[in-house]
Amino acid sequence: MPEQNRNSASGRPDRNKQRIRIAVVVLVAVGLFFLSGPMMAQILGIGPKEVPYNQFLDAVAQKDIHEVEIAYERISYNLKSDTQKNKTVYYTTPLPYVELTDMVPPLWAGGAKFTGKLTEQNAVLYAISSLILPLAFLGVTLLIMRKVTQGGGIGGVGKSKAKVYMEKETGVTFRDVAGQDEAKESLVEIIDFLHNPQKYTSIGAKLPKGALLVGSPGTGKTLLAKAVAGEAHVPFFSISGSDFVEMFVGVGASRVRDLFKEASKVAPAIIFIDEIDAIGHSRGSRYGSHSEQEQTLNQLLAEIDGFDSSKGVVILAATNRPEVLDKALLRAGRFDRRIIVDRPNLEGRYQTLLVHTRNIRLAEDVDLRRVAQATAGAVGADLANLVNEAALRAVRMGRQAVNQEDLLTSLETVIAGAEKKGTVLTDIEKRIVSYHEVGHALVAALKKHSQPVSKITIVPHTTGALGYTMQMPEEEKFLRSKEELLIQLQTLLGGRAAETLVFGTQTSGAANDIQQATSLARAMVTQLGMSEKIGIMALASTENEYLDGQSYMSCAQDTAAEADTEIRQILNGCYEEAKALLAQHRELLDEIALYLLQKETITGDELMAYVNASARTETEEGEA
Repeated sequence: MPEQNRNSASGRPDRNKQRIRIAVVVLVAVGLFFLSGPMMAQILGIGPKEVPYNQFLDAVAQKDIHEVEIAYERISYNLKSDTQKNKTVYYTTPLPYVELTDMVPPLWAGGAKFTGKLTEQNAVLYAISSLILPLAFLGVTLLIMRKVTQGGGIGGVGKSKAKVYMEKETGVTFRDVAGQDEAKESLVEIIDFLHNPQKYTSIGAKLPKGALLVGSPGTGKTLLAKAVAGEAHVPFFSISGSDFVEMFVGVGASRVRDLFKEASKVAPAIIFIDEIDAIGHSRGSRYGSHSEQEQTLNQLLAEIDGFDSSKGVVILAATNRPEVLDKALLRAGRFDRRIIVDRPNLEGRYQTLLVHTRNIRLAEDVDLRRVAQATAGAVGADLANLVNEAALRAVRMGRQAVNQEDLLTSLETVIAGAEKKGTVLTDIEKRIVSYHEVGHALVAALKKHSQPVSKITIVPHTTGALGYTMQMPEEEKFLRSKEELLIQLQTLLGGRAAETLVFGTQTSGAANDIQQATSLARAMVTQLGMSEKIGIMALASTENEYLDGQSYMSCAQDTAAEADTEIRQILNGCYEEAKALLAQHRELLDEIALYLLQKETITGDELMAYVNASARTETEEGEA
């Protein structure tokens, strides 16, 4: 109740503002009514044209006056030299001390006609411009005012911009959505309620008024909403949150009213608002707001409270910024359910690839499970792009079907970009890049609990990488121990360690490795509680979890400085351990780097053949 009172109270100033706007429009219309006649006549060039008195005297002296009408307050005339069919009428005001009768002799001598009458057609047009045009303008103004007061807006500005998909027109069902089984289960109940409401109402249950889909970009939130409409066979109203926001205050609220009004007419129906954070920002928060957005949000809250859920109008909304939404929007009775649309797991990625390759001709050697295994962290949109890139590559290569190489090469293109065939490295640069990449791969191969290497290349790519080492996990893991994270840090720093060990120098090629390592070490200290000095304490909080996922320090400056010292120690320790490991296997490092220089690209199996052969040799020497 207090919230409803606040909404109604906030509506009174809005009505006062509307009355003020209407009064201003009326005053402007009345002013233009009295002024627009002469102004319109001047603009259209159909009324008398005012000229200086001396110009009239010059025309008299030149005997150019054709027709003249003399009065004490005004002299109107036209000219003989005017070649127009309807001669222009000029007028001027005589000087007070001039005797107008003195004008008669020179005018008579010049052959002027004293008809005392203006051109009839010009007089009629002048009357139209003076009376009818202002009346027409006032009528249009009143019509606009009526539209505004009724919520229709000007030219349909206040009308809802929702795209309506009736019945099965969405063309999407749950068969087209893969990797989101938990989200689909949460939405099945809503569909069942729309089909069989009596099953729930018989025991007093109510349909949830709204469901909020939350997840990272590309996970399939919009696709899920369309699938719900396709499964339920009901009208589907789709609109973006930005469609409510305009520069005119009150237009967004008008569109909200119109949207719910249209949905109620064809109920049962589904309303889907994409990117609802555009209008759902917390009011008066540090994220900022303005009156138009707040009015639109207030109207949305009132509409959700106002309609009866038994009529079968369900609201679905999607966002990847749930932390900025207003608390009143998320409370029970409005968006009752929050459905997480997360990144798919291994099985989910496999099922998603099956969906996206449904209409793709695949070769017999295609192994989608291996592709799913190599795409950890990818969302549905990434996998769709991967499949499309593979199909395009198959066409470029002149093949009739997509093979496994096309899929894996497309994956590499997404990660590192296309190969830069025109880039030519010098011999010393190629050697440094080769040792750098083998440094990564060899540390990963020699350490336990590390992800196996699948490919090493020193071919430059368009993302700026002069080479890269690809690791492919054998299984998907959801928990990672501190030891595994330290091994990952050692692998990341293995490239810099190899450069220093072999060439005694440091290059810019390790820039991205150092950034990744620093971010991982910072997370271990500030978020995961893996610091020996600071202990179990969260020093940073994550914002925009479903977007960039950046963390922000929330501790004292002294504690932050201590955390930086701990991060530096972790990184230096991992770097020294990687360097020591490579120094211990220096011959193996040189042998693999030379082989990579010759072939430019080697597989993980070729790498492990060298590592296993070296291990056997060491075992035999130890036994001897």
